[in-house]
Amino acid sequence: MRVPFVVAVALGLAGCGGPTVPDSGAGAGFQDYSTYLHQREAALNSGAPAPIAPTTPEFSTQSLGAAIDAADPAAGVAADPALAADVPGGMVPDAGAVVAGSAAISDEQDFSAVAARETIESDAERLARNRAQYQVIEPTALPERSGEAAPNIVQYALSTSNPVGVPLYKRASLQLTNAAAACARFSSPDRAQEAFLASGGPDKDRKGIDPDGDGFACSWDPTPFRAAMN
Repeated sequence: MRVPFVVAVALGLAGCGGPTVPDSGAGAGFQDYSTYLHQREAALNSGAPAPIAPTTPEFSTQSLGAAIDAADPAAGVAADPALAADVPGGMVPDAGAVVAGSAAISDEQDFSAVAARETIESDAERLARNRAQYQVIEPTALPERSGEAAPNIVQYALSTSNPVGVPLYKRASLQLTNAAAACARFSSPDRAQEAFLASGGPDKDRKGIDPDGDGFACSWDPTPFRAAMN
């Protein structure tokens, strides 16, 4: 009973056939070649000449070279003046440039191209022109400051050796000026120190910005200037 059943199943599968294999010629761009294969097989069976296989356009270095030669002034084709509108400055590229679209590509690295248009004499003329345009600018004196010069705080810092906060100069025990408010009037400690020295410091503190008498106004510190010299 089992043997006839197996035979029937096998015959049924044979009748249905195997899975359909997609045509390799199907799909975008391959239908024409598939048709060609069918026509070729029919022609071989009938003895007729086989059809010509379809071709697709391919990249050609020869066509590219011809396009470059057509745009190369060194190849005997003059540059198109209409391209000057696309070139910066409105200038037509010289013989040392290959026009590609709206850009000029220099061929100065091409020995054969340069040798074809340049000579020893032309190089000498170019060198002479460059020398004629060469200008030597002599140095001039620095401009002098107008008005009264401010005290040199760097020189003052290097002339001192006492640390910040160590009193050296006598100050009044009764402070009539608020030192914090007086220092706030200056844009920086350097400006405060300059004003302090210009008004009699470090011996005198007429502005009330050196209450401890160390010779340094507000928060000005001579340490960085001293360290720069060591």
